[in-house]
Amino acid sequence: MSFKNKVVIVTGASSGIGAAAAKMFSDEGARVVMVGRNEKKLSAVAARCASPLVIRADVSKDDDAKRIINETVKKFGQIDVLVNNAGLTINNGGLLGSDMMETFDAIMNINLRAVVHLTSLAAPHLIKTKGNIVNVSSIAGTIAPIGPGLAAYYVSKAGMNHFTVCAAAELGVHGVRVNTVSPGPVRTDFFENAKSAIDIDTLRPMTLLDRVSEPEEIADVILFLTSDRAKGITGSNYVNDNGMTIKH
Repeated sequence: MSFKNKVVIVTGASSGIGAAAAKMFSDEGARVVMVGRNEKKLSAVAARCASPLVIRADVSKDDDAKRIINETVKKFGQIDVLVNNAGLTINNGGLLGSDMMETFDAIMNINLRAVVHLTSLAAPHLIKTKGNIVNVSSIAGTIAPIGPGLAAYYVSKAGMNHFTVCAAAELGVHGVRVNTVSPGPVRTDFFENAKSAIDIDTLRPMTLLDRVSEPEEIADVILFLTSDRAKGITGSNYVNDNGMTIKH
């Protein structure tokens, strides 16, 4: 899958799935735009890529979102692929906790609102290149929570899934494809960033295949969906969860 001279924006590129995707796109010849908040981690990933454009930004801030698109177009003149991967969860007391709405707003701003905003900003450029978008969701968008206090995260991913369908319907007439990837457990720093005590390996028995995915496995699906091999696929949700949804 060659992405030679394609301009690819990857948010949340400082670690995990985003870092793996940025590296793989770069290896396939893409001009990668790496977006993240942690400058140290971004620099470490950038060192493994071929001359990426590194943008330290918070996608939930409107000015930062505009800067991501503007700096990309200024440097490369086009956008071919947008990978909305940035996301987070926050541990809280759930619906009975005093911080429910603060948590809800923080999660929705990153996981859903920023996706809608970046998609809107990038769409005119993607129409010019007949490009496409992949939104990195989660099986959390389709299953019941595995524990308390997770409602905001699960709702954000359900919203992302349906936004993907809406965006695909609206942009498809312009030749732009929009798809979703929904991973199950993946070995990243997701829980660490959330200050969660969950050990990723404790989720293995919840899967049919008794395994946890590596970030590169999800990046493989992202690259496939953004490539010409998937030119007839839009509005789809590709699940890569080792059978966790079925078992759950």
